Amino acid sequence: MARPRRSRMPLCLAISGLLLLLLGWKSMIKVRLLSLNGPAHRIDRQKIPTRSTSATSYPSVASSFIPYAAPKLHEEIESPLLAPETKDDNSTASMSLQKTNPSFHLLVPATEPNPNLCKTLLSSFVLAYPPPTLINYGKKFDGDNWDKGSHTGKIRGVYDYLSNKNKVADDDTVLVIDGYDLWFQLPPVIMIKRYHQLISEANDRLRRRYGTELKKPEAADSRTEVVAKYSQSVVFGADKLCWPNAADEPACAAIPYSTLPKDIYGPLTDTDSEGFLNRPRFLNSGTVMGPVKDVRAIYEVAVRKVEEENRGTIGDQFVFAEIFGEQEYQRETQRQSTQGAGGRWYEWLSTALGTSDSPLAANQTIKNMTVATGRRYEFGIGLDYESKMFQTMTHSANDLEFITYNDSALLPSIIEKHPHLKSTPFALPIDIQKAHGPFWYSSPGNHSLEPKNSLLLPHSDYLDDLPERIDWYDAPLATNLYSPSVPALLHINGDKSLLNDWWPSMWYHPYSRALVRRYIRSTQTRKAAQAAAAGGQTWWDIRGGRGGVWTDNALWMSWGEVCKGTEDE
Repeated sequence: MARPRRSRMPLCLAISGLLLLLLGWKSMIKVRLLSLNGPAHRIDRQKIPTRSTSATSYPSVASSFIPYAAPKLHEEIESPLLAPETKDDNSTASMSLQKTNPSFHLLVPATEPNPNLCKTLLSSFVLAYPPPTLINYGKKFDGDNWDKGSHTGKIRGVYDYLSNKNKVADDDTVLVIDGYDLWFQLPPVIMIKRYHQLISEANDRLRRRYGTELKKPEAADSRTEVVAKYSQSVVFGADKLCWPNAADEPACAAIPYSTLPKDIYGPLTDTDSEGFLNRPRFLNSGTVMGPVKDVRAIYEVAVRKVEEENRGTIGDQFVFAEIFGEQEYQRETQRQSTQGAGGRWYEWLSTALGTSDSPLAANQTIKNMTVATGRRYEFGIGLDYESKMFQTMTHSANDLEFITYNDSALLPSIIEKHPHLKSTPFALPIDIQKAHGPFWYSSPGNHSLEPKNSLLLPHSDYLDDLPERIDWYDAPLATNLYSPSVPALLHINGDKSLLNDWWPSMWYHPYSRALVRRYIRSTQTRKAAQAAAAGGQTWWDIRGGRGGVWTDNALWMSWGEVCKGTEDE
């Protein structure tokens, strides 16, 4: 005799309950293991390894100091930008040098000089980033909207530069940053390595979540490949609140959750209407890095949105967040529509129980997209959720402390100030331990033949006075205590008072004049030119130039021309 239909519901609920108990049991074991292997809440200079003076021997970090186990650096994933320098003499550079490896470009939209722009430039000089290229410098905007059209002009200016094949190549790497509220903290070699690490980890997550597909061969004699359905190549910064887009738009409601722990700020994580206790997961347009070809494609659709669709008042923050939201909405709706019966059942159950990891399952209304046939929505965009590359400050400033990693006296005050902090990240990240000392980067040429004088900038015992050597352990580094991470750059959006309050805390501030002078004097010999042509890790731009900037019109401007009168800021 057949079982009555109504009696199946208790059986289904019983099975579901059993599965949840098993999942909960596994989670408890995982949490227990993490707690047993958690970090010690103390720092001891005797137990923290100092950087070896050997070029081939680096210290290891005891795992007990690290609150969340960071993946090891992918040493095998070396960008051509990080190719080692080649030994050569100190003779004059040959006019026949040809650059064959990709370049690294730093673009800074900025229409006029001011002290905050000069702080951004100074931080790039002393850490040996590529000579910055100012976008729209000297250009006047007189539109009717709130910003007079400068934010829309920023999109067009960057797109036009990336579209010029005489200035950039498709496989070059580009970093685009806001010009008036951003400081570099760590050298470009660390930024590049973290970019590769982040991309590798993101693509692993995408493959697990969305699966693979068959890629048809381009050549007739090639085989069909199995590739990930989606991949990431472009990284934006991450904010804690969605703005200025509406809460029910895909830019705010369809984007993935953060990769940080769900309880990182305690029981109120992600429920704070003011944003301070929320995990960063919303796109911030002030920092973006990736291959020129892929970044240009994003700017191309942004230009179309603000110009062809007559939406010039929305600004760059709105439009890039919208592009990201549309990408994620498309990904997630396609994933849900192609699931089998088992996948749909699990989706229904996890949604009903409030445990789903799909943003579309949240109890909120999402404004449906109008999908245009033939329009591209996939751009390989992802965010730096853990602030390893880009640290935004909107509602995040309280997450940071300036830490000198050889000073254990800081620990009690930090614990008292941050009650939600489960552990203290008093381990200097391994990639920083492996880097050269802080002063090394202000002199990125041939260190063994470094000139002490130059024709235009003679040495001064007073102006050029520097300590003989400092280590990264001795440098105060802005540290996100919750990620935990030491970001490569700080984006001071949000509370603008930090632009004055925090600037003196930057590790290079006491030495900034001497470091910039040293940077300008550093060698420009054949060795330096060849390193640039080979894509070496110390010289990044074949155009050259020391202590100044390029404009998007190929005009070179010295530090004095741009920043005269700001030296005491």
